[in-house]
Amino acid sequence: MIDPFGRAVSYLRVSVTDRCDFRCVYCMSENMTFLPKRELLTLEELDRLCSAFIDKGVKRLRLTGGEPLVRKNLMSMIKSLSRHLETGALEELTMTTNGSQLTRFADQLYDLGMRRINVSVDTINADKFKAITRWGSLDKVNAGIDAAVAAGLKVKINAVALKGVNDDEFDEMIRWTHGRGMDLTLIETMPLGEIEEDRTDQYLPLSQVRAQLSEKWTLEDIPYKTGGPARYMEVKETGGRIGFITPMSHNFCESCNRVRVTCTGTLYMCLGQEDAADLRAPLRSSPSNGPLYAAIDEAILRKPKGHDFIIDRDRKAPAVSRHMSVTGG
Repeated sequence: MIDPFGRAVSYLRVSVTDRCDFRCVYCMSENMTFLPKRELLTLEELDRLCSAFIDKGVKRLRLTGGEPLVRKNLMSMIKSLSRHLETGALEELTMTTNGSQLTRFADQLYDLGMRRINVSVDTINADKFKAITRWGSLDKVNAGIDAAVAAGLKVKINAVALKGVNDDEFDEMIRWTHGRGMDLTLIETMPLGEIEEDRTDQYLPLSQVRAQLSEKWTLEDIPYKTGGPARYMEVKETGGRIGFITPMSHNFCESCNRVRVTCTGTLYMCLGQEDAADLRAPLRSSPSNGPLYAAIDEAILRKPKGHDFIIDRDRKAPAVSRHMSVTGG
């Protein structure tokens, strides 16, 4: 799959549910209205959809949410998808999770072929964690991380950088993650969906964070890549890696290799644009994949050059109306 700008699309992110057991303040409102279950693709349909993308050249598949592990019977779908790892058609099957369910599922994830996962942890202060997630428990997430590591999974911690919230913790988070053999990735907040908070007050450019970290740590550019948008550096003092995802201050659109599918079968060619393609209709219209392949091909030819994110006090509305939980980041 080659888009109009010559970029090969080889990375698919699939939101298996819009539901979550947290209500993170930058991601969704506390009183969310979730999709009726009848609108969601079945696990069998999600498997078929993912497999169609793999047939067309996707090499990396990431399952997201909401919180993917709250989707009932998800392990059956992961077991089915693991056949593509066994054939070599798929290079990596991975997941982004909030960690709340990992004590239950970490061993199964490893047994089904996952080797690395991302866990979203924006603070290692228990009180702040509760305030940010509204419903989450840091102790439960830490237990989940321990279970994942014990199962053999490589864990990377994702943290959204929030001004006045966790910007005093990044040194401590480097010590915490690297001390446990985990990478750390910092992410700029993005203007997706209506929330109660003012994103202008939350937004923290990672160029500023990197400059501040450089005063205390020796940061060295490295060529390490995971297939995603993070730019990685090695922290010389710890030997660990820190990544920066900068959709606002320095976008990474020129090398974008990703598309996203929601749990209803809607394909978004860009996280920061509203243009989308309905894959549920062709998926259900025929037992043959012909109509589905055609819909995917047509959509890839509409993949835009980049996004138009902006955060300022004059623009109160989000750049994109859907919440982050709809497309899974």
